Amino acid sequence: MTESNLKETFYRQFHQDVATLQRQIESLSSTSTSGGERNQAIDDCLAGIDRLSHDVQDASSLLPAYDQRTYSETIKKLSEKLSSVRNSFDPPKKFSFKNRKKDIVKPEVTPGISSATPSLPSEPTPPSQHQETMQQDPSTSALSHKSHAHITLPPTPHATSSPTVSHLTHCIVDLSAPTKANAPFAALYLRSITSSLIITGQVAGAIHITDVSNSVIVTACRQFRMHGSKHVDVYLHSTSRPIFEDCEGLRFAPLPRVYATPEIDQSANQWDQIDDFKWLKAEPSPHFNILPEAERVSDEVWNKRIPGDDESLDDTLKAVNVR
Repeated sequence: MTESNLKETFYRQFHQDVATLQRQIESLSSTSTSGGERNQAIDDCLAGIDRLSHDVQDASSLLPAYDQRTYSETIKKLSEKLSSVRNSFDPPKKFSFKNRKKDIVKPEVTPGISSATPSLPSEPTPPSQHQETMQQDPSTSALSHKSHAHITLPPTPHATSSPTVSHLTHCIVDLSAPTKANAPFAALYLRSITSSLIITGQVAGAIHITDVSNSVIVTACRQFRMHGSKHVDVYLHSTSRPIFEDCEGLRFAPLPRVYATPEIDQSANQWDQIDDFKWLKAEPSPHFNILPEAERVSDEVWNKRIPGDDESLDDTLKAVNVR
């Protein structure tokens, strides 16, 4: 992929991400405040803006200074728009001075929207070391810090949600139920995952994958972005060209039929039109391959063994070639 093509690809993806964030920000006013749903949606917008900033930084070696300033100004305007919308929900308090000797004003903190990513305790509880199956709360912002767990989501609508799945070891995470209920995620973030199977279901926007290794990912999305990952098999349906950078040992295959929906079937699929963002040579990138058909997980495994009702977690992971 030539440098000019990389710049064009980055331009296209950047503006698609901006358009997605603008829609998310504009929808905040109609998002319910119950159960912290609006606060979570604001967190998702903050995370998306933060991701855009990192994308521009990662591409700085390819972008002229003028383009970098233009992208940064666009991100700044997004942040200002989000701040304006947030203030319309909860206008800043007006302070007035009173004739009192000791009048201490403590700053207010709005819960749940202080940062782009969910905060973690200073000393996290060690992850569980036993096999468990759970129905995770659909409003949870992050499915994090688990080991040897089988996690599923109930079919609750998630159309405005952009969850984060992070810090997992030797786990199975199945998020496909909302897709079957016709409620895809707005976006999805996968971070710091090792030796696991992640089934995302349908993502209406972008899936961002960072620091994943020795794992299998099954996803249908509009945009696929992967950073700093290695030895990952990706079963993919993407309506735009998948992009990765700073990765190695990736293998791509089409989405298994069991996870396809009529909507997915009707959309374009560019699962095999993959761009290595930092590979500028004429020959194909050595950092990814198409997964040979003989090595792909069979339909029987996806249909019968992945639900895991009669299988141990270890056996299921072996069945999908988690290394």
